[in-house]
Amino acid sequence: MKVPKRLEPLLQDGLIDEVIRPLKSGKEAAVYVVRSEGAIRCAKVYKEANQRGFHKQSLYREGRKVRNSRQARAMEKGTRFGRKEQEEVWQNTEVDALYRLAAAGVRVPQPYHFIDGVLLMELIMDEEGMAAPRLNDLDLTMAQAETYHAALIHEVVRMLCGGIVHGDLSEFNVLIDTQGPVIIDLPQAVDAAANNHAARMLERDTNNLAAYFGQFAPELLTTSYGKEIWYLYESGNLTPEVTLTGHFKGQHKAADLDSILREINDAREDALRRQLARDSD
Repeated sequence: MKVPKRLEPLLQDGLIDEVIRPLKSGKEAAVYVVRSEGAIRCAKVYKEANQRGFHKQSLYREGRKVRNSRQARAMEKGTRFGRKEQEEVWQNTEVDALYRLAAAGVRVPQPYHFIDGVLLMELIMDEEGMAAPRLNDLDLTMAQAETYHAALIHEVVRMLCGGIVHGDLSEFNVLIDTQGPVIIDLPQAVDAAANNHAARMLERDTNNLAAYFGQFAPELLTTSYGKEIWYLYESGNLTPEVTLTGHFKGQHKAADLDSILREINDAREDALRRQLARDSD
């Protein structure tokens, strides 16, 4: 295939041996399967700021470090220089988060090099050696949903123990390999201690997981892992080995039981229909 212009310098420098094929292209970046240092990896080529947009960036920017006051003022004013600097901070956030989380044992792609807006990292593969599917592309059994949900909640805890909240976690940025879920796409990750919105983002992440997996395992719809995890974090009692209940005893708001039961019944009916369809194949 024709080598994308942004990858040519990495080929010339020997960091990439061969560009094999495109993998995907999204609003933030284009990803290619490449051969690098004798291994099959992927290259994430970030798109220019004027080619894509992020919603509510200010929520994520809070607490991020900048080099100096000039950079901060330019970013605040939205000048051309400021947009360029903001783009660099956005990309570096994902790279830094990947290195930190990989070192902490969180299941994320292993990063290798980051040069001129191109991130070389591990290609997550399935049992046949192909690119692993995204979670939202799979039809799960109840047992699989419960297992994957538990694994991801454990990863969320490990991330927060490392001071990071994903900020946009859902079925669309989780890959499933032979060992289970792998978390991807971290440019919007936030510092839990420095961002005043971190608690709300954590709760949104866990609620997204509950809503998705609740389609297959309806009992997950009534859980409140986000509140429980954040409470333990704030009180200094959160560890990677913590045992969670999925329910926050500090909640004082009365639950809308009728609404919850309707959600559970609807989800159970959907799960039953999917199971019957699978059994008839």
